[in-house]
Amino acid sequence: MKWRNQLLALFCLLAFAGVGILYFQHWVIRKPFGIILFVGEGLSPARLAPTRTYAGGAGTRLNVDSMPHAALMMNYSKDFAAPDQAAAATAIATGERVANRALGINGDGKPIKNIVELAREQGRATGLVTDTKLTDPTSAAFYAHPTESTDFEKIAAEFVDRANIDIAMGGGAAQFLPVAKGGERQDNRDLLLELRGNGFDIVRTRAELETIPAWRRPKLFGVFSDADLAFTNQVEERSHQPSLSDMVRRAIQLLQYNPGGYLLVIDAGLMRKAAQENNGERTLSQTVELDRAIGIARSYGGPRSTIVVCGDVAIGGLSLNGFPFRKDSGIALLGFNSAGQPWITWATGLHGSKSYGPAKIPDKDAAETQQSEQPEPAAFYTKSALVTVEDVVAFGSGPGTETLQGVVESTTVFEILRDEL
Repeated sequence: MKWRNQLLALFCLLAFAGVGILYFQHWVIRKPFGIILFVGEGLSPARLAPTRTYAGGAGTRLNVDSMPHAALMMNYSKDFAAPDQAAAATAIATGERVANRALGINGDGKPIKNIVELAREQGRATGLVTDTKLTDPTSAAFYAHPTESTDFEKIAAEFVDRANIDIAMGGGAAQFLPVAKGGERQDNRDLLLELRGNGFDIVRTRAELETIPAWRRPKLFGVFSDADLAFTNQVEERSHQPSLSDMVRRAIQLLQYNPGGYLLVIDAGLMRKAAQENNGERTLSQTVELDRAIGIARSYGGPRSTIVVCGDVAIGGLSLNGFPFRKDSGIALLGFNSAGQPWITWATGLHGSKSYGPAKIPDKDAAETQQSEQPEPAAFYTKSALVTVEDVVAFGSGPGTETLQGVVESTTVFEILRDEL
């Protein structure tokens, strides 16, 4: 009889402990109020040291360097060793690997639920910020499920029709407007007018963005250019457009109204555009801009926010060569060194001097134009720098990001965000 009483007591103790653990996990340990994801297009480990050097010299510390958790991220698609932009973004947004050219859909053409849709189901406000077009594949992976990843007209329509995002900022106004109003849409839909009818504030300049009050529930669509936003060195265009940091700051301020928390996705896509053009100055300056925006997010989001920064796919194979002095930075790393050698070179791209397979050497006039604009050579010529088969990098701070250590799959980012919703 005595041993039965002991077993019963042990059972009760275990049951009590189990209930206590469940209570602690679900009521005492609270989910993070803010969940913020940065996708730096082309952010590979090889990009970090040149960016530090460009920003202020070899000993410079970036904001991302202070994030407590980091990992290499294995990166491939279902059919290729290196994913294209659509497949890489889909893996991050949905946690599933797909074939190249697939965007938010599986092999059967069926939609895959993404992290934004899951966040909406959990009662979170949602935001999307990009410095390229809002319909570019990386951004579109978080709200659209098109059969063709290049069908920008349909992607833009899906943004309006699905209505899963409360705040969106970026470029690409032409894809939301019909031809009759200076846009590119052939179906005559004025999506900006439809968004306004759905209660969205439409803003087109940095000044208009700053006037949006933070004391009420926002529904905001900021579109600041017909195409991509301007690069950091395009001073005149940038005078009317918000920077990536401006958009991130305003998005966090406006999303914090929601008592159920928020999910904010930031796509730093101009890094990719610059790398595709073999433009080292713009590539590094846009990476610095991403780093500034990360600092803003950590400041405004607070220490209890879950913040993840990851690359999507490496591109171009940029190298900073030779022996720059330790404190050399900025323009000192551009052009040629004292020996007449280029500081920056690329593995592939439009400044190559050789032709392989079906690739064609650019004509004389094009080559002269490229040389006058950008002296950085590539190993061989391609119309646009190619993606490379290498790992990208991921950093994290806040709840759930302890998973980022060692080598992880790119789908791990989705799993971290999902578990913190």
